[in-house]
Amino acid sequence: MKKILIVEDDSALAAGLCRALSADNIGTESAGSISAAKKALSENGFSLVILDVNLPDGNGFDFLPQIKSAYNIPVIMLTANDLESDIVAGLEAGADDYITKPFSLAVLRARVNTQLRKTVQPSKSRFVYGEYIFDFERMEFSVNGVMTELSKTEQKLLKLLTDNAGITLSREKLVDRIWTDGAEYVDENALSVTVKRLRDKLSAKEYIKTVYGIGYVWVKKDE
Repeated sequence: MKKILIVEDDSALAAGLCRALSADNIGTESAGSISAAKKALSENGFSLVILDVNLPDGNGFDFLPQIKSAYNIPVIMLTANDLESDIVAGLEAGADDYITKPFSLAVLRARVNTQLRKTVQPSKSRFVYGEYIFDFERMEFSVNGVMTELSKTEQKLLKLLTDNAGITLSREKLVDRIWTDGAEYVDENALSVTVKRLRDKLSAKEYIKTVYGIGYVWVKKDE
């Protein structure tokens, strides 16, 4: 199932777009502000964003690059501004398409379907949640936009936890998967020390949690 986020402060229009674009294989969700859109994007996976320009807490043109850099998904700008300069500004800022109000629902559906066909499933080498962006392929790890250096062992632990977010991993499994160099003995405190260092570096005490007697889990705030 692919999911569309509609960022539109006109609640009636947003509800109408949700109804019009929903289908057996397409889900929709709306957000009436940039702050609400950021929360939705951090908590759910979306295949496409339909983004209004004029929002109560900011400008869609300014929010657009943040969506593209953090989530790398198609964005269709939706606005009453039909000036050529606005359309060019949107496209140059990274928009994949631009639709002006009023518009035909048939045309909108066609353009949405075109963008959804282009959607590539996010690579598991990249994990994005709230203030965290972890790119394991590039070995780049940021918290609130600030880069953090992680050791190879810390990277292995973080990858296992985020790949299995919401699932408790036993200490035995983590030790087996992290220390795979054939060593006959790994100090029993090695995992605990690595977990503590990772929590401290990422300020992630509320995300990397201990399940006493079992192991560790990456959780989301609402879980």
